Amino acid sequence: MHKQKHVLTLISGIVIGLLMAILLQPVSGLSGGNLLFHLQRFAEVITDVSGLYVEEVDPEKLVNKAIEGMLKELDPHTVFIPKEELADVVERFEGHFEGIGIEFIIQNKYPTVVSPIADSPSDRLGLRPGDRIIEIAGQSTYDFTEEQVMEHLRGPRDSVVEIVIERHGEDQPLPFHIRRAQISIFSILADFMLDEETGYIKLTRFSRTTESEFITALEKLQHDGMKKLILDLRYNGGGFLDQAVAIVSKFLQPGQQIVFTKGRIPQANEEYHAEEIEFHLQDMPLIVLINHGSASASEIVAGAIQDWDRGLVVGERSFGKGLVQRQVGLKDGAAIRVTVARYFTPSGRLIQRSFENGHEQYYKDGWTSTDSVNRADMASEKYYTEAGRVVFGGGGIRPDVISKADTITSFTASLIRNRVFFEFASDFAAKNPDLKTSPNNFLQNFSVSTNQLMAFRNLVKSKELTIEEPSWELDKAFIKLRIKSEIARNLWDSKIYYLMEAHGDKQLQNAIQLFEKIADILPSTPEKK
Repeated sequence: MHKQKHVLTLISGIVIGLLMAILLQPVSGLSGGNLLFHLQRFAEVITDVSGLYVEEVDPEKLVNKAIEGMLKELDPHTVFIPKEELADVVERFEGHFEGIGIEFIIQNKYPTVVSPIADSPSDRLGLRPGDRIIEIAGQSTYDFTEEQVMEHLRGPRDSVVEIVIERHGEDQPLPFHIRRAQISIFSILADFMLDEETGYIKLTRFSRTTESEFITALEKLQHDGMKKLILDLRYNGGGFLDQAVAIVSKFLQPGQQIVFTKGRIPQANEEYHAEEIEFHLQDMPLIVLINHGSASASEIVAGAIQDWDRGLVVGERSFGKGLVQRQVGLKDGAAIRVTVARYFTPSGRLIQRSFENGHEQYYKDGWTSTDSVNRADMASEKYYTEAGRVVFGGGGIRPDVISKADTITSFTASLIRNRVFFEFASDFAAKNPDLKTSPNNFLQNFSVSTNQLMAFRNLVKSKELTIEEPSWELDKAFIKLRIKSEIARNLWDSKIYYLMEAHGDKQLQNAIQLFEKIADILPSTPEKK
């Protein structure tokens, strides 16, 4: 009886606190009487449940779930962050942790991969956006909270966790044994010269250190002879807006608009312009690569570059996440991240895709959306760049040049998932240390021989995996390249791995060729001035 009184006292305190909040901070758009009426209804329900339910209830858990449910009615990015998870949210952009390396959401009661963190164990084993995690360490993840998912996936470095996923297009669940590692949060995963003139930067997120990392990479590439640049924003899920503004400022003229926001409250209406900076590349030919995994801040960068005809945007349509969140701390240490405005590119395009068909469909469409322009878009979503080129809205950034990524069969994906490439390369590199001369020498002169390919096939068979010959033949070029890339990773590091992969990357190779046509597509490029 004492515990029940304690629960009811706690609930009363919560309700009183809410009512005081109404009196002290009137909510714009709701009359005090209406809001008070709804809070009284809520207080009635939680008090009755706490007093009558067959088992004792946890009032904090009930209130947290009520807040989560309330915010889910708004948009996919307005969320409640419990105090236990707040530090984890911050460290995604400012620190490091030990785990498997994925960004995820709870979707339809299951944790679902939003994106594997670049060069993490999950990335190396081939986890994909949209993979639904149905088991962790033999335990069903149905109705797991985000906190439970992180508790189960994180752990000491080198420890192993088994997960089972469901993947669209696969008939059976797929098991993964993932060895945890320290996940460092860097912005730039790779920077190198693709040829004598073309520099390449793979930017995976906009964190606190992005601008300083970017300047370091640019200085290095300029020293190596860079005359043109490919900025790879594929699978860049966003991050800090000020860092995106700093990156775009290096390519635009000071004062040119980068993005503007519109919201219901005046404080949410803002404009961001290119800054006056010492280090700039306003005249360097530029191509920006994007795909369905490019979101938020990366879409702001691509949209500004496109609208000012400053560079060519190549790849696949971006995700379409254009909502501005403001994080509000709560007194108990938790926080809510509330959407206060929408992002628009300089030409007036709304970046945000529609989520009117529900949150689950919103994420599904983002990963699989087409790049074509519907007839309806042609009239209602037509915009113009600074030079008068037509660009289209409708959510996300549609590239100037559509370039599809290569795909692989489920058989080859299973080889990645079962760590066959990693195991073979690790053993091969250990037995052939003489190969470690220079990365460029390895790139130019090493190729996977017939005997090495046969040894790889034998390793596949030893793992009791059936070699699907049609898939093998279809993916042979990919298989040989991935073997070479993984050997390079073991001989040097992940940056050299990406250097090897770049030479078999269809989208990237297409982009290199487009520099020859960039002056014809972009009227305001330096060549046309």
